[in-house]
Amino acid sequence: MRIIFLLFTFYFSLFIKVEAQSEKWQQAVKYTMVIDVDTFSNKIKGSQQLIYQNNSSDKLDRVFYHLYWNAFQPNSSMDVRSRELGKQLINGRQDWDGRVRDRILHLKENEIGYQKIISLKINGVAQPFKYHETIVEVNLTQAILPKTAVEIDMEFEAQIPLQVRRSGRDNPQTGVRYSMSQWYPKICEYDNEGWHPTPYVAREFYGVWGDYDVTINIDKSYKLGGTGVLINAADIGWGYDKPNTALKYCLTSKRTWHFKGERIHDFVWAADPDYKHLVRNVANGPVLHVIYNELPGNAYNDTAWTKVANAAVKVLPFMEKNFGKYTYPQYSFIQGGDGGMEYPMATLISGPSVGTVFHEWMHSWYQMMLATNESMYAWMDEGFTSFAEDLVSKFYNNASSIQEYKDALKTDPNNSRLKDLLASLPEDHAGSYASYFSLVKSGLEEPMSTHADHYNNNFSYSVDAYSKGEIFMEQLGYIIGASTRDKVLLDYYKVWKFKHPNAQDFINIAEKRSGIKLDWYKEYWTQTTKTIDYSIDSLWEENGVSKIRLKRIGQMPMPIDLQLTFKDGSTEMHNIPLNLMFGNKSQEDLSAKTIVDEEWRWTHPTFTISFNKKLSELLKAEIDPSKRMADVQRSNNSIELKW
Repeated sequence: MRIIFLLFTFYFSLFIKVEAQSEKWQQAVKYTMVIDVDTFSNKIKGSQQLIYQNNSSDKLDRVFYHLYWNAFQPNSSMDVRSRELGKQLINGRQDWDGRVRDRILHLKENEIGYQKIISLKINGVAQPFKYHETIVEVNLTQAILPKTAVEIDMEFEAQIPLQVRRSGRDNPQTGVRYSMSQWYPKICEYDNEGWHPTPYVAREFYGVWGDYDVTINIDKSYKLGGTGVLINAADIGWGYDKPNTALKYCLTSKRTWHFKGERIHDFVWAADPDYKHLVRNVANGPVLHVIYNELPGNAYNDTAWTKVANAAVKVLPFMEKNFGKYTYPQYSFIQGGDGGMEYPMATLISGPSVGTVFHEWMHSWYQMMLATNESMYAWMDEGFTSFAEDLVSKFYNNASSIQEYKDALKTDPNNSRLKDLLASLPEDHAGSYASYFSLVKSGLEEPMSTHADHYNNNFSYSVDAYSKGEIFMEQLGYIIGASTRDKVLLDYYKVWKFKHPNAQDFINIAEKRSGIKLDWYKEYWTQTTKTIDYSIDSLWEENGVSKIRLKRIGQMPMPIDLQLTFKDGSTEMHNIPLNLMFGNKSQEDLSAKTIVDEEWRWTHPTFTISFNKKLSELLKAEIDPSKRMADVQRSNNSIELKW
């Protein structure tokens, strides 16, 4: 046993050093997998050695694994959940994922997916295990003690499902043969909240940091892209060894592809005989791979995918400057899957949409290097990623996201509904504000703290995770100042990368950087569906002093920026802090006259400000002229005076 302990100590010396530097302990893993793919039966056989380090102070009597592909069987939880949601009509449409619908119900025996464990041993001793559809529970014959490691050896087999959601084979839309995500038995995360054996019903993921060593044996005609670095590039060729090389000749019927990835929490790969491969080497940065399948008559051609490669090179410096250093040695944009889905060091995208490329790559920051529990904090991954995507797109296109609404109005100038919407949207992140306002009007909104799988409808989940999460970050800039918010993002990256932060961890960083209390903001915005609505209530003069009374109509309190515009062309910005903040933001526009008023107590529905000019000098008063505050009724935010 002493020899085994020393071996495990060697394997995990790097992980233990990382843990010693973190305020939160984390488990650690080291996967070594060898799989054999039968491209005729669409089945795989594999062996997995997992070194599992229990860095907690808890004794573990059982462990859990994900078997994601078991979801792709008729009457599975994913199947039934999709069909049940499809019974709801939202905006005249069935509320199911259009990619899933009722397709799983109609899969034939050779089209379903499954993953089966043939044998499982810990330190050489066979372990009993029990299937719970997409979760396997292993009740250990001997507990894993705190601060120790074990070796878990597994033999498994699987059938690759017909493409339904994220992973699968033979997608007619892309022509890609194999999109291999969630393809192996993956140990569930154990953290200070305990085990997270989340069944695969629809959405998000959570995984253990570790190293992956993956060997794939597949028909020699296939070309692969995936997570990690290709170790045997010299044997493969095809641009992995040198630019523009062909796939090297192989004597055997199957070719071996050997990938390694470090400090990651998942592994994806894709394979197709007709793949093409573009490579870009970024100076002092990662190697970028673009792998795609150009079908005859396909609208996605070489030019479109070349644009993807060049766009990625162009935006990387902007991404690193604003969100932190990309730490991995490579990244691959691989055509596959059913839309866009992020994985460590790679993404599966169905087509060469530059916007999708930016979104999926930004997941490398918020899900691959920071990696919150997406099931509980989908908005911290999807929302923060969408926030970053909007800014990256603005940098790339040299245009704000509101431009598409302006362009739409040009083509339909008499659309009063579009005019009203445009008047309520900020320059940046316009689409997310529009989606959020639509959700509020629908009456279907649910708290963002809802578990990702447990939303009552897909519409509410989608807007909460993506749009309302994006607004969380932009609105934070309104509260503490945009430049301070930008520093918070870099602080967040530096402090919490590779440590699985939660919402409070982020708030702590923002409070430390800004000097402003923000617990109220997290509570109201993420844990309730209370809305923001402020209005200008009345104006008057009293003893030669001009006064404006503001009124809070909505249930969510906020600090207020009130801009006054006078006849002489001058402006005056009144910043009214919320008393719960115990501070106020620094002046954002140094060229404008800014007055910090007394704090507005959240219990009080009205607040009155004064200014030292005659009321007749006032032309306009406007609450939040930046429109960053997600006020659900902006028509009462301003008043224009015609004297």
